Amino acid sequence: MIAIPAIDLREGACVQLVGGSYAAEKVRVEDPLEALTQWRRHGFRAFHVVDLDAALGKGSNADAIFQLTAHERGLTFSVGGGVRDSDRVETVLSGGAEFVVVGTRAIEDAGWLADIANRFPGRVVVAADVKGREVVTRGWTAGSHRDIREVLAAFEPLPLGGLLVTAVHKEGQLSGVDLPLMREVASTSRHRLYASGGVTTMEDLRALAAAGAYGAVIGMALYTGRLDASAVAREFAG
Repeated sequence: MIAIPAIDLREGACVQLVGGSYAAEKVRVEDPLEALTQWRRHGFRAFHVVDLDAALGKGSNADAIFQLTAHERGLTFSVGGGVRDSDRVETVLSGGAEFVVVGTRAIEDAGWLADIANRFPGRVVVAADVKGREVVTRGWTAGSHRDIREVLAAFEPLPLGGLLVTAVHKEGQLSGVDLPLMREVASTSRHRLYASGGVTTMEDLRALAAAGAYGAVIGMALYTGRLDASAVAREFAG
């Protein structure tokens, strides 16, 4: 399993939110490149970038994203947040990202998801953001009334690059991961699982690895120093 630092962008800065609430910003690094170079010094090579403003339709951090993906050769970026049309998918993938992460429209429009997955096989990662067991969309603000297992079943035939499953109820709270949820996803889907939400300790990471996760996205615990970044990178940087 690989550990993947999160770089969440808001108003041009790198931030961390508590519990998926845009009103509960706990960490802010004004220059996202500073965050990237900090994690690179520890040895991380894969990064998950989210445009929070685009996710809510409140703006774009496209320039900051390009600065990140163009900064150094040989790094792997997954980029998402507000990717809801095919042109944006193409722009993200041609702009230096290895994977594009699609959430809201992928959940709501199965035909569109199938189209982009087949156009870009192995490079589309679907974000399934989960509160309890319900998949939520539109920057975690709208319920879909669909259980995670139902949503996963629809993805099985597609040539995806993976599933990014975020336990929103654990996000940013440093309270541990939703291990039963991640075990269920890993055991029921053939796709790579990228687990997110609540990673707090090395034991959380080891448990996710044992559960079958391919990657773990880490935010708050790294930015606050709760996790020793060097120790994480030594064991899980890939």
